[in-house]
Amino acid sequence: MRGRRLLALALALAPAVARGNGRPPATTSVHFKPGDAQALYVGVTFGLLASPDGCRYYWICEDNIGIGGEFDPVYAVTPAGTILATTFHGLRVSRDGGCSFSTATAQLPPSDPGNISALYLVSMAVGPSGDVWVGTSETGSANHVFRSTDDAATFAARGALPATNWFTSIQVAPQDGSRVYVTGFQVSGTAADGGTMPPSAHLYRSDDTGATWTELALAGVQLASSPGVIANAVGATKDVVFVTSQGANPPSGDRLYRSTDAGVTLAEVLATTDPIRAVVVGDAQTVYVATQLGGAFASSDGGATFHALANPPQLACLGRRGDGALFGCGANGDPDHEALARSTDAATWTRALQLQYITGPLQCPVGTAEHDICDQQLWRSLAQQLGVVAATCGGGPDGVADAPPVDGPAKKSRGCCDAGGGPTAGWAALVVLIVARRRRR
Repeated sequence: MRGRRLLALALALAPAVARGNGRPPATTSVHFKPGDAQALYVGVTFGLLASPDGCRYYWICEDNIGIGGEFDPVYAVTPAGTILATTFHGLRVSRDGGCSFSTATAQLPPSDPGNISALYLVSMAVGPSGDVWVGTSETGSANHVFRSTDDAATFAARGALPATNWFTSIQVAPQDGSRVYVTGFQVSGTAADGGTMPPSAHLYRSDDTGATWTELALAGVQLASSPGVIANAVGATKDVVFVTSQGANPPSGDRLYRSTDAGVTLAEVLATTDPIRAVVVGDAQTVYVATQLGGAFASSDGGATFHALANPPQLACLGRRGDGALFGCGANGDPDHEALARSTDAATWTRALQLQYITGPLQCPVGTAEHDICDQQLWRSLAQQLGVVAATCGGGPDGVADAPPVDGPAKKSRGCCDAGGGPTAGWAALVVLIVARRRRR
């Protein structure tokens, strides 16, 4: 009873929260443009934030991207700067920096084998040459792994993977774009003898850019009762791959496996008490593993062994930019109230973003969804709910200007590159109570 009263008090004290899709505002993922040592893109529960420099963060709303509810897309950015987002109905693509999105291949007839505009996509990767890979997870129809060689304009199915799999992850080796790892989940079904086949997890490898595939045995991999495996990262060479067995360390942890022979054999290297959110390869010897509630881990021997990091932030995501900087999704909680944190070694972190210091909506031409919907219809309400303090970093990227002040009392800003002081007591209390661990789909 006392806990319920405290929760009611916190909700009464807290300002209104931007949770039109039923969730509190939080960061969910971080992404980078290949070849750009400054830009980053941050997935949030209310859309996407695009930053040209890690200081200014411009909001792209869900209505523009083409998503909603509690769905978190897989985002990616190509070397050309094209922004990609997976959805229940195809791949959303922006070629103008986020001002407008369209659905890839929607112009094709529905019967065209390259039309992915109505398919449920849950996995995506961008290869070292800019090739875009997506995997479908449709129920009741054939599934495929598709590849685009023209910056997501057209797609073609690759190889002969089992069409009854849901393709849950794709990793393309950064050293060699012809080496691709894919995981699949086979739902339960009817066997040839009329019996019931239990659900099963699968790992595949291609050495010829998806023309042919080899299924790997997952020998010795401990699986959960509802088995699922994810290819997290390719290591220092294309033959080193890290694979998570989801839920295999009850009650809520995962097991991480490493292969040094292109997935033929896998050895367990880490068991966590919380779901693994990311595996990030730093260099030939350094590998990081992030969880939100179970700590963070580092390896100095290429991922053969791991040790727990002291006092890590709660990491809902982790990524490494081209300049070597690490960025992790924080929980907006004590002690720094960071929504995004930055580090060079995963041991010491500094705040990179607090949500009340979002710069503003992306400034786009009249007639684009970003201008007409995000900026003109939704931004002011979101800014007031988040308590946004107008940032003053100066001119934005490519003509993007900083957002004007929102209605209400003026608030002192320390600038975009300093996230400023902590949030109000009501906001802090609310975040501590309601920011929850969110399991991968």
